[in-house]
Parts: sequence; C-alpha cells; structure tokens
Amino acid sequence: MISYAAAETAAELAEQVPALGEVASAAEDAGKKLISFDLSSMIPGIINFGVKLLVVFLIWFIGKKLTNLVLRFFEKTAEFNKFDISVTKFLSILIRWIMYFIIACMILNYLNIGTASLIAVLGSAGLAIGMSLQGSLSNFAGSVIILVMKPFHVGDYIVAPAGEGTVKVIGLIYTTLTTVDNREIHIPNGTLSNSNITNVSINPTRLASVKVGISYNADIKKAKELIEDMLRNCEYILPDTEIKVFVSNLGASSVDLEGRCTVATENYWPATWYFTERIKEIFDAEGIEIPFSQLDVHMK
Repeated sequence: MISYAAAETAAELAEQVPALGEVASAAEDAGKKLISFDLSSMIPGIINFGVKLLVVFLIWFIGKKLTNLVLRFFEKTAEFNKFDISVTKFLSILIRWIMYFIIACMILNYLNIGTASLIAVLGSAGLAIGMSLQGSLSNFAGSVIILVMKPFHVGDYIVAPAGEGTVKVIGLIYTTLTTVDNREIHIPNGTLSNSNITNVSINPTRLASVKVGISYNADIKKAKELIEDMLRNCEYILPDTEIKVFVSNLGASSVDLEGRCTVATENYWPATWYFTERIKEIFDAEGIEIPFSQLDVHMK
C-alpha cells in the first residue's frame, strides 16, 4: 500500500512540473518586456507638465512681486495722506487678498480649469454677506470717503448734526469725538459722511466778533471808539490785522453795534469771552446804557 501511494504522489508531481515551467517562462518574458520598456513615449508628457509647472511658478512669482509693489504704493499714499493706522492695515489686507484672488484665477485659467462657477459662487456669497452687513459696509465706505476726501483730521474740532467735539479717533466704523465737557460721542461714519460737517479748526485763524446793543440816546461815535480801543488793546488780536466796528442793526429798542477782528483759532473762545465781559465793564464806566427788556408789574 505504501509503495502504491508513493507512486501516485510521484505521478502527480510529474504532471505539475510542466505547468510550473510554463509559469516561470511567462514570468521571465514579462520581466524582459518590463526591462525593455521604451521611456520615449513618456518624454512629451513630462516636458509638457514641466513647462506648465514653470509657467504657473512664473505667474505666481510675478504676481506676488506686483502685489508687493501695489501694497508699497498704497502704504506710501496712506502715509502721505495721514490715514488712520487701523484703516491702513485693513485696506492693505484687503488689497493683498484681492491680488491673490486675481493670481489664482489666472493660474486656473491657464490650466484650463473653469473659474466661471467659482466666481459665481463667490459672487453669490459676497452678495449675501453684503446684504447682512449692509450697515457696517456703509459705515466702512463712509470711513474710506472721510479718509480720502479729508474733511477733517484727528485733533480738529467739528460740528455735525449728530454732535460736535474734537476728533479723537477715525475708525473703520465709527468716528469718536470728545466734547468740551469731556464726553465721548461715537458717530457712525456712514452717517457722518452724508452729513453737513463744519470744521472749526481747519484754518489757523478765525474772525472773532463782539455784538452789543446801546440805547438810542447813547453816543454812537463814542461807543464805536470804545469798542475799537478795546479790540486794539486785546492780547488775543493778531498784529497787523484789520479791525472793523460798525452799526449792524437798528433794533426795536437798541442800536446794535458789532466789532470784528482776527485771532488765532485756539484763542477764539477766550477772546470771545473776554470781549463780552470787557465791553460791559467799559460801557458801565463810560455811562453808555445797554438796554434790556423790563417788566413792570402793577398790583391793585
């Protein structure tokens, strides 16, 4: 029995030997074909890919250099026009990303990748964001208008419908004013850019005036001379500037006189307060009557 089983096993092995030989032969042929594979068919594709990669790199390199040039030009312009530092930084970031977006679109277009759908999606997203942030964007646009047109600067005293005071900060959304009693007013730039603004301190000098009414029985000539002398001897008056004193109105119960002179802008209010007080003292001392409304009550 044992010899019979061994004979069968040997017969099976003999049958499998030719099959194993065929497998080995096929593997040898495949190896030869792989070794002898011609790389020349891949060379055009490799060259084309390399050229595209080089062009993409050049587009990115030139675009980045151009972006830096644009940013430097903007920063110098902002420095020359004395833009607020926070606004300058924000606009610099915005310009940088816009330039990067343009460069990316150029690269995708060169690679024949459609950008129309991407631009449409970004446009829709931008519209939705713009609608939700309409008020903030309006205020930001107002800050840009203020910084470009420069109706006022930090440190100026302005008068607007929303309030008046010294400009402390011109921000991206709000402009902060400090009032004379040391309060802070935050006015949206959108509102401020669409309002009438009076810049009180933009010029180095201002025309100050004093107004006073005298009795019809008073000496007009003498009153005018007293006002003119008072103005000429005032320390707030700028030298070599014109002084005018004239009758401004004939009122119901008084002859109204007015004196005008030129003072430095920072001395406007001290000069006005001085004139008002001093003219009363002078007229009282010289016996010139300043009429005022009186009410007589008679009781029975």
